[in-house]
Amino acid sequence: MLWLVIGAGGAIGALLRYAVGSWIQSRSQSEFPMGTLLINVTGCFLFGLLFAFLGGAGMSKELRLFLFTGLLGGFTTYSTFGFESVSLMQRGHTGLAFGYIAASLVLGLGATWLGLSLAQGELRN
Repeated sequence: MLWLVIGAGGAIGALLRYAVGSWIQSRSQSEFPMGTLLINVTGCFLFGLLFAFLGGAGMSKELRLFLFTGLLGGFTTYSTFGFESVSLMQRGHTGLAFGYIAASLVLGLGATWLGLSLAQGELRN
């Protein structure tokens, strides 16, 4: 049963990743993989927000696996991130590659912190 829960979440997340990432990238005028970056930052934010709002470890195993392993695991794209980073370097866009790596790490960590902080009320004052 858990495999089906994870698979359903993963399928939804992957379809959302493709739709949203393609839409964003189609509007970009750059080699920079903006679609993947925004997907990863959004996924980090949603992970933090949902984990805090829904009680994280206190939620049911099925819901936790559906949301975090399935849905957000299928939505975020770190394997694509790795490929795009190396691909940019191989095509001679080393500066863009390192900018993309730095932006992904800093914005992803910041988005996770922001999601958790908003959900836990730390930024409501």
